[in-house]
Amino acid sequence: MRYASRPLLFLALILCQSAAAANDLRTDAEAGLERAVTFFHSKVATEGGYLWRYSADLRLREGEGKANDTTIWVQPPGTPAVGLALLQAWERTKKPYLLDTARDAGHALVRGQLQSGGWNYAVYFDPAERKRFAYRIDGQPSKKAKVISIFDDNTSQSAILFLAQLDKATGFTDKSINDAALRGIDAILSAQHANGAWSQVWDGPVPQDADPKLKASFPQDWPRKYPGGDYWWHYTINDNTMSDTIEMLLAVADIYDQPRYRDAAIRAGDFLIRAQLPEPQPGWAQQYDKSLHPAWARKFEPPAVSGAESQGVIRSLIRLHEVTGEKRFLEPVPPALAWMKRSLLPDAQLARFYELKTNRPLYMTRDYAITYEDTDLPTHYAFKVKVDLARLETAFTDQARKRAPASAKKPSDEAVREILSALDARGAWVEDGTLKYHKIDGPVITCETFIRNVNILSAYLAQTPK
Repeated sequence: MRYASRPLLFLALILCQSAAAANDLRTDAEAGLERAVTFFHSKVATEGGYLWRYSADLRLREGEGKANDTTIWVQPPGTPAVGLALLQAWERTKKPYLLDTARDAGHALVRGQLQSGGWNYAVYFDPAERKRFAYRIDGQPSKKAKVISIFDDNTSQSAILFLAQLDKATGFTDKSINDAALRGIDAILSAQHANGAWSQVWDGPVPQDADPKLKASFPQDWPRKYPGGDYWWHYTINDNTMSDTIEMLLAVADIYDQPRYRDAAIRAGDFLIRAQLPEPQPGWAQQYDKSLHPAWARKFEPPAVSGAESQGVIRSLIRLHEVTGEKRFLEPVPPALAWMKRSLLPDAQLARFYELKTNRPLYMTRDYAITYEDTDLPTHYAFKVKVDLARLETAFTDQARKRAPASAKKPSDEAVREILSALDARGAWVEDGTLKYHKIDGPVITCETFIRNVNILSAYLAQTPK
């Protein structure tokens, strides 16, 4: 019997060794996560907040432009995005230092909230620079101080979403966080037009004079040359602005148990239904004028049906069906997917812009003249976009059949080891890259990489028992 048990003993030994190795990696992951967060919080952060990219020695800094060590950025992957990664890591591990660093990021954002209730792209802590903005906590501003809040690029939405989730994590006990989150949400509700849409910016409550029943249509004609104008007051879908707002409102409706937040998201969804253009182009434009015609925005964004923004609208409509069960949110999706299929470029991408009525791909030359050719494109903007039709169709089918989406996979041991091995002696993830606005190539530290690696490490720790 003793000899017969040797294979079992050998198997037990292998299992014990495997368990020990897994526990060692878990311990290393815990230590690596703490080292990385400690470095980022103590050496990279400004007043608890973050930019986008830094030189490896931290002397050069930038967001969407050059920045200094008294400035933080709001639009992702700036302060709210870093804060959300830290907060999610705390929720997965319950390590107090993660909640502390997330709270500091939240307080940095509180200091950047404008009197209109939202945020600009950046927050300035230098006293002279702060005077240019009407920050809520700074008291009465000068008449020239900037008060306009921004939806563009998920700026105010990401700040509010992070603050609301932080508010919940801290038991709604931090008055400054709670006040900033609720004021921000109320400001966004007051900036919603009667038809359910939002403009790209707001400076206070908007007039409720929009027709809530008007549907999108093609204009009789449109100018082929950029006409200028204050495009930021158009009803805006560009860069998934409305999709980000809807997602934020659905999340805070759950956090605060406020049906009116959810109702605002549903009204926005109803606007998206009405904003779908008619056949033969049942997609969506980047922005619409008061007549719900596609309109010009910047000099490289003509009135058109958009291959990029239409994808974001589809995802939002599917999400609203998931939340409400209302079939009307799925009805625009099949014709939009069919339009995308017949509009694919030879390389299986979509053009950012399709000419109204003709559906010909539209491009810009480097001197911003409209063209049908893609041979002289400006390099700062994506005039072609990727599309994963299979994924969109799967998401639609899952909702139509009420199937649950697939659960996230546990990060692999190999991925965790690679992330840990990339940490330098300081606890920094340094990589080859470019400081875009300084026009310098070299080793950089980026918030994007920090966020990704923190998410992977915390997900691994949450799914790996001790």
